[in-house]
Amino acid sequence: GRAARAGARRAGGLRGGIAVFAAVAAVFTLTLPPSVPGGDSGELITAAHELGENKVSSFCWERRFHVICICRLSGSYAGGILAAGVFSFSRLTWQWSIAAEVFSLNNLFVGLLMALTVHFEEAATAQERSKIAKVGAFCCGLSLCNQHTIAIYVLCLIPWILFRLLKEKELSPGSLLKLSLCFSAGLLPYIYLPVSSYLNQARWTWGDQTTLLGFLTHFLREEYGTFSLAKSEIGSSMSEILLSQVTHMRTQLSFNIQALAVWANICLTKKDRQSPSLVWLFTGMFCVYSLFFAWRANLDISKPLFMGVVERFWMQSNAVVAVLAGIGLAALVSESNRMLNTNGLQYLEWLSAILFVTCQIYSNYSICDQRTNYVIDTFAKNLLSSMPRDAIILLRGDLPGNSLRYMHYCEGLRPDISLVDQEMMTYEWYLPKMAKHLPGVKFPGNRWNPVEGILPSGMVTFNLNHFLEVNKQKETFVCIGIHEGDPTWKTNYSLWPWGSCDKLVSSEIVFNPEEWIKLTRNIYNWTEDYGRFDPSSWESVANEEMWQARMKTPFFIFNLAESASLPSNVKAQLYTHAYNLYKEIVYLQKEHPVNWHKNYAISCERMLRLQERSADPEVLLSETIRHFRLYTQKAQNDPQLADISVALKHLRKELRSLRNMKNG
Repeated sequence: GRAARAGARRAGGLRGGIAVFAAVAAVFTLTLPPSVPGGDSGELITAAHELGENKVSSFCWERRFHVICICRLSGSYAGGILAAGVFSFSRLTWQWSIAAEVFSLNNLFVGLLMALTVHFEEAATAQERSKIAKVGAFCCGLSLCNQHTIAIYVLCLIPWILFRLLKEKELSPGSLLKLSLCFSAGLLPYIYLPVSSYLNQARWTWGDQTTLLGFLTHFLREEYGTFSLAKSEIGSSMSEILLSQVTHMRTQLSFNIQALAVWANICLTKKDRQSPSLVWLFTGMFCVYSLFFAWRANLDISKPLFMGVVERFWMQSNAVVAVLAGIGLAALVSESNRMLNTNGLQYLEWLSAILFVTCQIYSNYSICDQRTNYVIDTFAKNLLSSMPRDAIILLRGDLPGNSLRYMHYCEGLRPDISLVDQEMMTYEWYLPKMAKHLPGVKFPGNRWNPVEGILPSGMVTFNLNHFLEVNKQKETFVCIGIHEGDPTWKTNYSLWPWGSCDKLVSSEIVFNPEEWIKLTRNIYNWTEDYGRFDPSSWESVANEEMWQARMKTPFFIFNLAESASLPSNVKAQLYTHAYNLYKEIVYLQKEHPVNWHKNYAISCERMLRLQERSADPEVLLSETIRHFRLYTQKAQNDPQLADISVALKHLRKELRSLRNMKNG
């Protein structure tokens, strides 16, 4: 009977799921990064470390649910293997499953909720449906404790489950109350937030949840915008994001997988298909999520790094497409068997599933193998080791903030240094919570604001200049960049380059170029080749920062020379220093940032105009022309290209005249 067939499929699906789980776990474990990766991993690990709890690793359990889901829906083990394998070993899923991020746990809940939905649909008795509904309600609540984007799927599943119960005449006020209680029980982990906030033992945490308003602010992510990816960002259009999602899905899963997912829906027209409502439900979940996310994703995906942020959220929709593709494969084979009046295509079904999964592994293994990836680790260690003892670092941005905090708090590097987050200092909860964990730093108030005073709440605000004045006894650095909203520091301080960071130095101190060059020339030990990482990766951002750090001192010295107030002999000295430093770094490596060509060319041109110079004018002119030409070839988007082309014509004429004078 139906129960016997369902039991057989359940047992087979469970065995297949365990086998897939073991295989995926083995591959993912083999390719795990040895240290902190980029993105939010450093922040999440640090917060977990400080709160005394471990980051839950779920990087491959959701694959097991994919197998179970398809085996139960279609009776096809090959379809389950296809869905789990293609999704698991796509570059996107693989990359974020081996990182300490929320996405792998979100994938787990997506797979779990879909598997429970199938289990509910196949339940033979009211008692079984009631039990599954309660477990599902609990899992819905629990899933919302991890990542809020799954709320879209939850909002699709809840009405469907309630409708099915109503249709079976199994929905009563009592059962609805029980389901609500189960859902609420799933939200219980949120209780830890006010408890942890009240105890205030963590050296790094987020928000003040001791009040209802503070809890809701944290729950709704109001600092960054509820259901938005960033604060005050203007993103790409909805149509652009949807088109990119489809294109990206084809890259990650292949066109064949997309076609099979579509075929699963086409086959619903057949009256003998099993569980057609579930396929429509999953398709509806995919469509609603894709439309909602495209509407709320307020980031410009033309920028590689922002594209890397957005694409992570497409995993949630890719998981559904993979399941639909598995169902589509089973339907295609079943339909072909019926038309050809044979059962011999099962081998072809298995062969195609294995082929698809093998291709995914072959295509993505080298990209996703992170066993030797120490890039973020080395970046953070270089920044920390370059700092003098007892320094204060004002952090800005995810890359330095998350990686330095991880090294400082979790691995215990440079305990003498104080890490203060610039952005967080503008939040009203940050200093009341964190100041006691920064004993080496003096705060002249409760909140950073360009306008000093007392707020109606009694909170005392201070500006950056005041902060620097009360911490004069310590050396203060900004990494990377300084908050543009408060220019008060400029009255008494200057920014001097310190690798990727900058040092805030009193304006009374006179800049000594020779001494500063000696201090910053070999500040980092960085051996990564330029341009070797994918532009959307955090490794690429770290690599770019470390390469550009080599250029910051000559750039700073050149800008000083451009100041009109300096005597001519001082200008000449500064121009010469900048020229020599630029020449050194430009010829050190064959591949380097393209803006170095432009900066070096301008430096050569300035040297050419000096009355007293050590370099040959013909050499300087040739270098100026050569590097301007190289720059125009590589920097196609520079709005000054037309002006540079005009300058090149004049420089070539000047070079010809100079050579004619020499030969004449």
